[in-house]
Amino acid sequence: MNLAALQNLHNAKILVVGDVMLDRYWHGDTGRISPEAPVPVVKVSSLEDKAGGAANVAKNIAHLDGKVGLLGLIGQDENGRKLNSILEDESIDSQLVSVDTLPTIAKMRVISRHQQVVRLDMEEQFLPEHSALLTEKLKAVIEAYEYVLFSDYNKGALANIKEMIEVAKQAGKTVLVDPKMSDLSVYRGADFITPNLNEFKLAGGDASTESALTNSARQLIADAGIGAMLLTRSEQGMSLISADDKHDFSAQVLEVSDVTGAGDTVIATLTTMLGAGMNAKDAVEMANLAAGIVVGKLGAATVSPEELSAKLSQYLRETGEHYQAPFEDVLQHISFAKQNGEKIVFTNGCFDILHAGHVRYLAQAKAMGDRLVVGLNNDESISRLKGADRPINPLNERAMVISALASVDWVVPFGKEEEGDTPANLIATISPDVLVKGGDYKVEEIAGADHVLAQGGQVEVLSFLDGCSTSNVIKKARLSKS
Repeated sequence: MNLAALQNLHNAKILVVGDVMLDRYWHGDTGRISPEAPVPVVKVSSLEDKAGGAANVAKNIAHLDGKVGLLGLIGQDENGRKLNSILEDESIDSQLVSVDTLPTIAKMRVISRHQQVVRLDMEEQFLPEHSALLTEKLKAVIEAYEYVLFSDYNKGALANIKEMIEVAKQAGKTVLVDPKMSDLSVYRGADFITPNLNEFKLAGGDASTESALTNSARQLIADAGIGAMLLTRSEQGMSLISADDKHDFSAQVLEVSDVTGAGDTVIATLTTMLGAGMNAKDAVEMANLAAGIVVGKLGAATVSPEELSAKLSQYLRETGEHYQAPFEDVLQHISFAKQNGEKIVFTNGCFDILHAGHVRYLAQAKAMGDRLVVGLNNDESISRLKGADRPINPLNERAMVISALASVDWVVPFGKEEEGDTPANLIATISPDVLVKGGDYKVEEIAGADHVLAQGGQVEVLSFLDGCSTSNVIKKARLSKS
């Protein structure tokens, strides 16, 4: 697998076009049955709004560091304004077209004890004349992108998709489609199409045997004039099928919490990886890993590069390869995690030679929240603090080792000479919910503690494991050589 491409995720320039919607979640506990009807009573305790449909596809791409634009149709209503606000916070260049006669599509899900109780859909079908507005918008913005992804939920935004695909192909763009129509010929000219097994059967596919599946898939894409099909097959994984090739990918076994939006994650990851320079087989392999992660989350969720990194490290551990997100992207990922309501923990250190004390300390720090950020002194900072013969290991190697730990989500370097050797500026930038420091410190002595406390966070001091220190490790190594 071309792991070097993972350093180029920010180079993926993708335009998503399709049916956007607002996903609303009402969370609460269920303790009794209604006396009015045999239905559970949910006492709502919190509300949550998320980008749905094609907007969720764009969100997945943004969370993978791709540069993404979004075209879709909304109503001139509060739901449309809310969706636009969400997209602004997600680093998505959205250019949604407002229609004054129809409402923004919205889906309301009532959630109790991590299970959907009911879903309420509020929508009306957009018309071909509304879709024509998107076609004109597509012509105006397409040159800024290399890939065009059509997310079809059959709500009317892509009623003119034949013309849209022609526009994209004439501009020399790679086209991917997540289909909804059973007549695949409406997607003629697409380079990739990603139906699920049910959509495949409705389109005329035969899944009775493996050979029948392969042959019928090839016939379908040949008749429709489509380059290749990525068939998602639930517990059977995925199959990438073209006229002369087929690759099967086993499902990544995880406890399934919710399959909502899993198809969005698949096509978003596939497109982002292609945009980063991966070949189709490797890109599908990454999409398969991403799907295995996202179905373990509740609702229409996303996958971060760090989560893919951890999954990939496990998947390819026999090769010794490892992916580490570029340092400059980490702050954006932390911002996304905060938007999702996750509790951010921060700690820092040199971590020159990783030992058991470090591992225990970092695990204890992670247990105080949802995500752990490790501030890592750069090489120059360590030399100033520890002497000219340190560090033993350079920054990139220390970052790779630390980020491979299950307890660590992000590693961010600090210690530029003009900023000093404390992480105070970094802590002010991140504003963690919990600041953790190891050793015998008073809270007022800890760099950044004043900022965290002022923001309503907490500061915790953890004791180190007796006898474990980098200095002791170095001393033992030198004694063994003498």
